[in-house]
Amino acid sequence: MIPIVSIVGKSDSGKTTLIEKIVPELVQRGYRVATVKHDIHGFEVDKEGKDSWRHRRAGAEAVIISSPEQMALIKTVDRDQTLAELRDRFVDDVDIIISEGFVKDVHPKIEVFRRERHRELLCAADERLVAVVADQRFDISVPCLKLDDGKGVADLIEKNFLQKKEDEGLSLVVNGKPVMLTFFVKNFLMKTIRAMVSTLKGCEDPKTIRISIG
Repeated sequence: MIPIVSIVGKSDSGKTTLIEKIVPELVQRGYRVATVKHDIHGFEVDKEGKDSWRHRRAGAEAVIISSPEQMALIKTVDRDQTLAELRDRFVDDVDIIISEGFVKDVHPKIEVFRRERHRELLCAADERLVAVVADQRFDISVPCLKLDDGKGVADLIEKNFLQKKEDEGLSLVVNGKPVMLTFFVKNFLMKTIRAMVSTLKGCEDPKTIRISIG
């Protein structure tokens, strides 16, 4: 299951800026990252007069815009979607999801705190708080990092939500030397090998697989 980490905090506390630091750090390390932005005020992406707007005005419940480089889905919903629902319905090919907002959701949170925007931490009593990123120190049981420490936050995310998965499931040894694999590559290989082996007679439900090529 794809792990989710929420970046939370007051408006204008620096959540987006922190995400702009975290994402390239993780991408540079070989991870595939998706982001989800929560907007409690609603938003509009299909502008009046555009074809997608005309489709929606005609009564379409969902409109998909597709091109060779990207696609977008505009869909009518009857309630706010949880992060798990968004992940399970729309995201299936990344190593981690970094969300902005979703302070009431049940996934692990990193709170961004800026003295000029806050009086106190929003999530101090939340057992899902895993770190605070702030311009001051807090006497708190979770790590407290500086606002500009995108690398430190990426290290924390990798250690707690990615590295453990990398250490499990599959290892590659070439000429007697172990080869490091990113979680995405490891997950891809595991799924591919399991799918191929499961088509063989008597191997429909493989629990463990060992391959040796000499």
